[in-house]
Amino acid sequence: MFTSDNDELFCSKIEDMTSLCFTRQKPVFSQFLTESQQALAQKVLQSIYFENYVFFGGSESSERKVLGVFYDEPERSAFPVSAIEFKYRPCDKLTHRDFLGTLMSLGIERDTVGDILVDNGRTVVFVKSELKDYIESQIFKIGGAGVKIVQPNLNSLPQGRGTEEMSLTVSSLRYDNIVAAVSGLSRDKTAKLILSGETTLNFAVTQNVSCTVKEGDTFTIRGKGKFKLDKILGVTKKGRHKISVIHFR
Repeated sequence: MFTSDNDELFCSKIEDMTSLCFTRQKPVFSQFLTESQQALAQKVLQSIYFENYVFFGGSESSERKVLGVFYDEPERSAFPVSAIEFKYRPCDKLTHRDFLGTLMSLGIERDTVGDILVDNGRTVVFVKSELKDYIESQIFKIGGAGVKIVQPNLNSLPQGRGTEEMSLTVSSLRYDNIVAAVSGLSRDKTAKLILSGETTLNFAVTQNVSCTVKEGDTFTIRGKGKFKLDKILGVTKKGRHKISVIHFR
């Protein structure tokens, strides 16, 4: 299960959470986890036959989520996750990086911040609840632009970073072929990237360059971002595969 010392330490922390939950007979919550960490945490919980857990990041579509392990019935209302909504002039064109940079400048750790959903003139940030008051008392500007904190509207969330659809043609649906196509790297460089553990497939590191990517599979490339093989569109007369890939910007 482990691919690094960090993974082994992370898995130990997940097991410790369940022990603490039984000892205290109360729910125990993690920090915000990446999608890869969520997949690894789920494997750990399945391996020790612990089923009373929920991942939640503030909304149904959250990518970064907090793990809650429960002694009693899981309740999302118990999660220490809060939303902060910022309003500003649409012409200021603030970005995900602007918001994250300002939060980090306050000494806030990355794993205490969840999704940052940016739209024109409006951004919703999910954070650990204990930080909400501190953040709201400290932030008046983002990226040099004035911002106002308002009551968050969770019924209509911004779309976040947005997506871009890519139409590509590849010789086969091998993992290295698709990673090379979306990254623009040569096959040799792509193979080195995969073998060095700098990509994930369905949120788990894989070093199998020849595995087949299927419709709906999600993969990440360090420095390039997150992608999903959305559709396999058909085969050309020369036997190449036409695919549609979504890039989550």
